Amino acid sequence: MGTPREPKPAKYFVALLSSDIELLSGVETDLSAILGEVDRRSETLPWTVSKFYKKEMGGGLLRRFLSFSTLLSPGNLAAIKRQTQRIEDKYRNLTGSPPGRRVNLDPGYVEAGKVVLASTKNAGHRIYLDLGIYGETTLLYHDGAFHAGPYTYLDYRWPETLAFLASLRSAYLEQLRRLG
Repeated sequence: MGTPREPKPAKYFVALLSSDIELLSGVETDLSAILGEVDRRSETLPWTVSKFYKKEMGGGLLRRFLSFSTLLSPGNLAAIKRQTQRIEDKYRNLTGSPPGRRVNLDPGYVEAGKVVLASTKNAGHRIYLDLGIYGETTLLYHDGAFHAGPYTYLDYRWPETLAFLASLRSAYLEQLRRLG
């Protein structure tokens, strides 16, 4: 029989999506208040994956990833997702065209063997965490790289995203080594 124990802390990141490049930068302050200092930023890339957000957020969307220097328990993912939803609401466009979110924030974390994302939507490959939030292992690390599964979002398959997440994994392993 195994002995239950707390997991190692994880390296959190947030995927940001918006058509407003200045808003992407401005949201960093809000995210830092809940996740700690930003320690890495991906390049900002045009969102070419789908038109899923177009009605709500308009066109010309941009994707950026941020990671944070503070390692936190993977058990915090649901609460962090709820906090990022409050940040989305803070910047919501209530009167414009189109009305709706101006920024989409999707938190997740990196561990040595996987990347986990939070979602408000249930699906067969997701596990309920808490507070109406589900967790999804979207990438697995083996053979020296992250690999997508059948349900992995297309932007998490981009070479740029995989390279960024691999750099987070390396930074994470170094942080764990320094913690002892």
